[in-house]
Amino acid sequence: MKIKKKTISAAIIYLVLSVIFVIVIFPVLYTILGSFKGNMELLTEGNSLFPKRFVLENYVQAWNMGNFAKYTWNSIFMSGTIVLGTIFTSTIAGYCFERGKFPFKNFLFLMVVSSMFVNLGSLTLYPQFAIAKVFGINKSLWGVIIIRVFGLNVTNLFITRSYIRSISVEIDESAKVDGCSFFSIYVRIILPLLKPLIATIAILEFRHSWNDYLMPMVFTLSNPDRMPLIVGIMNLKGSGVAASSWNLMLAGSAIALVPMIVVYLIFNRYFIEGLTAGAVKG
Repeated sequence: MKIKKKTISAAIIYLVLSVIFVIVIFPVLYTILGSFKGNMELLTEGNSLFPKRFVLENYVQAWNMGNFAKYTWNSIFMSGTIVLGTIFTSTIAGYCFERGKFPFKNFLFLMVVSSMFVNLGSLTLYPQFAIAKVFGINKSLWGVIIIRVFGLNVTNLFITRSYIRSISVEIDESAKVDGCSFFSIYVRIILPLLKPLIATIAILEFRHSWNDYLMPMVFTLSNPDRMPLIVGIMNLKGSGVAASSWNLMLAGSAIALVPMIVVYLIFNRYFIEGLTAGAVKG
């Protein structure tokens, strides 16, 4: 009887997971297979999954027409800089909130974390752009980078503080005896222990910055040479003479998927380790 119940439970779990997998993987699969279709086939028979004829010319045309080499470099520069900057700001902020001693620390942390439940969406875009205009960084990716890095992702801060809490305070006390300052402890001791967490933050932030569209589009609207890859892909939609070039846009989207998949496959082990360590130990 118990074996039968376990079998039924396992079957239900696998069924639910299979449904979730299909829902998640279908858009990716449709994008990849659709990138091999002709534009007319996409417009007239968009409900079919597999192409009647594989059109490899879509990728060549998208790469040449979209100036993808420049767009790809812009995306790599923007995403890489945001990742490195976010790792520093998130870890130092988490370290200060966990190990630091200053007035109203818990109240400030509560106010910062409470912003997770306030979603203003694109309403914050105009004031951010106005501030960037004052400093003269509203026509380049530097405006996006500075806002993303110093905007401080609350989720990163939360999991960082939880992870640092799992590290014994006795390590800090031993370092103080040896003459280390508060910042020296962070650089020499805490930061090297955060490798799994850093990999987690890096993947999450790379995914977000690589796929970001609205803010980079606004900041590079008057400077097309600075556009990242996702913004450049959307421009391919209007590259057709009479109809929208969905075939080129899907081919560009398939190209943009490759770096994200490669990064995740490389850092997958550290990503899972960082998430579980921050959740269990915190």
